[in-house]
Amino acid sequence: MSDPTGKVLAVQANYYRVKLDREFSIELFDELGQKYQHHISELLCTRRARLKKIGQQICVGDIVVIEEPDWQGGRGAVSEVLPRQNLLDRPMVANVDRILLIFALAEPSLDPYQLSRFLVKAESVKVEVLLCLNKRDLVDDQIWKAWRDRLNGWGYDPIAISTYTQEGIKDLAQHLQTGVTVAAGMSGVGKSSLINLLIPNLQVRVGEVSQRMGHGKHTTRHVELFTLPTGGYLADTPGFMQPNLVVTPQDLVHCFPEARQRLALGIPCHFHNCLHRRDEPDCVVRGDWERYELYLDYLEEAIAYQQRLKNTANPDASTKVKDTSEGKHQQEPRLLKKRYRRESRRSEHQNFDLDQDFDNENPN
Repeated sequence: MSDPTGKVLAVQANYYRVKLDREFSIELFDELGQKYQHHISELLCTRRARLKKIGQQICVGDIVVIEEPDWQGGRGAVSEVLPRQNLLDRPMVANVDRILLIFALAEPSLDPYQLSRFLVKAESVKVEVLLCLNKRDLVDDQIWKAWRDRLNGWGYDPIAISTYTQEGIKDLAQHLQTGVTVAAGMSGVGKSSLINLLIPNLQVRVGEVSQRMGHGKHTTRHVELFTLPTGGYLADTPGFMQPNLVVTPQDLVHCFPEARQRLALGIPCHFHNCLHRRDEPDCVVRGDWERYELYLDYLEEAIAYQQRLKNTANPDASTKVKDTSEGKHQQEPRLLKKRYRRESRRSEHQNFDLDQDFDNENPN
């Protein structure tokens, strides 16, 4: 019998909760000695020392091979991680099929800059992006239609939902029936409430929106895959304010659907390495589309990120790039490392000056 495989649902400390690709049955005996069938669909696993030695990290969403499982104890050991389709860097989730971005139409109010930042980050992963706008019950039809038309111009077809009235929940669930979906968004937009509706009886802890800060409190502490009743998996991720844009300047333009539409016309820019700035001649991307100014802002961040990669490869560079609390990158001088510890006396006695000793032996 070949070793079973499964998907990693959660990672905590040095243990991995793995859902098996198929259910296994074993025969057990109860207290009266009666034989019965015990069905096993999950195992709690550790990692083989060999994987640790080669630096193989195991992430949520990984497909793994389990070696010599202890069916009666419900334990096992991961011996191999199968090749990944992709890997999100923040949060660490492997083999993602789509990203579900959840924002609120109100409380907190929808900010185009923050929304664009999340969209660009999601697009950089090169998977399907599904945009969901919660708290539809708090805005009138005019506000919702204005946002819908505006986002259509960005290249997205948002789904309006309300976790309070449950409007749009069934429509959203139909988009999540296959594969792995990663739910992401700012704190306080209703991620946990939405997951509780999509997966009944789960009871993910729900936080409140801070009146002073205008955004929610963190309720999700770690990444975990939940099995949806209609099929597929949903990963809840910790809410965060500003995702880092880890993308090169050349790839940034492909993270904007409206820019991709211009490139798809088949008319190339004048320069093959065009970054689509205002001063570049015969650029097909440059124009009056709404998020062009945001593109230019993000381009500077992407250039700083590329410089950071070069500085990492060259430790002797005079500058380095540091991440700010707002998720941006800024350059600052690289401090030279100095040795402040006094040299040991043993080393001092061991060191000697060849020239001085030669002069002592040859005074003339």
